[in-house]
Amino acid sequence: MSTNGAVWGRVRSRLRAFPDHLAACGAEASAYGKCVQASTAPGGRLSKDLCVREFEALRSCFAAAAKKALMGST
Repeated sequence: MSTNGAVWGRVRSRLRAFPDHLAACGAEASAYGKCVQASTAPGGRLSKDLCVREFEALRSCFAAAAKKALMGST
């Protein structure tokens, strides 16, 4: 049971850091949000991979922010 507790501790730690990582990627998050919003506006058609370029930029930024924070905590 203690092993399971350790796993959940790491998960909680990562979830707590999520807002900080997201804040580091404001421009990318904004671009992705605008793409999705434009696609769901009246007359827009949201479909798979429509905003893939913006999503990949956000994902890359988020991964870099998380890695940077991980490297800084060791």
